[in-house]
Amino acid sequence: MIPIEHENEKVQGTGPWLILSVRQDKKERKRYHLYAESETLLLTVHEDILIKHRLMKGAELSMEQLEEIRTEDERYRAYALAVYYLGFKPRTRKQIHHYLSRKELEEDNIMFALDRLEKEHLVDDEQYARQFAAGRLKNGLKGRLWIKQELKQRGVSKQASAEAADALDRKLELAAAEKAAEKKWRSLKGETADRKRKLMGYLLRRGFPGDIVREAVKLVVSSGEADSSDEDDGLLLDN
Repeated sequence: MIPIEHENEKVQGTGPWLILSVRQDKKERKRYHLYAESETLLLTVHEDILIKHRLMKGAELSMEQLEEIRTEDERYRAYALAVYYLGFKPRTRKQIHHYLSRKELEEDNIMFALDRLEKEHLVDDEQYARQFAAGRLKNGLKGRLWIKQELKQRGVSKQASAEAADALDRKLELAAAEKAAEKKWRSLKGETADRKRKLMGYLLRRGFPGDIVREAVKLVVSSGEADSSDEDDGLLLDN
């Protein structure tokens, strides 16, 4: 379950405050509301923060302690939201930053969460780039130039994007280009020369380098002509 985002409003006064009541949140069971006298809400914190600072009934908090715990909880909340977001699939640092920003978290807390995720190797843009590039080539039938642009759009650095794209195996890229070309070739109409021109444009738009495009087109066209020749031979034999 995604952590619910409670707002920790500033408490009026100078303190210290005595915790008179600790109540579990009805929707998010791992968050707790701390109340002082006259039902004054002091804090809403995660269970881990509650235990760490022993925030039980009867505990007393100074203004300084209150602010420190509030900051720690907000950082923890940013981190927890980021981990939840990462649970669906790998993300880049930029994607997580955008997600947390939409939650209206403070920039300092977002940066704290991102730095912690990187230290724990839960966010690694270079590893993400390599995995994304390999998957895009295999399943999306896209070339290295397209993949490089997609990575940069996802916030991966120019260098890491280039390294991931350049590391792709040429044989696998040619196989992907050939597969994409075979599908497209069957739908193209007109003379062979015109179909070849359209096919080359199609593969170039999918981000395959020129040498890969020329080789893939040659293979597909040769195969297509051979198939056509076989069909003609069959018709002659039937007659």
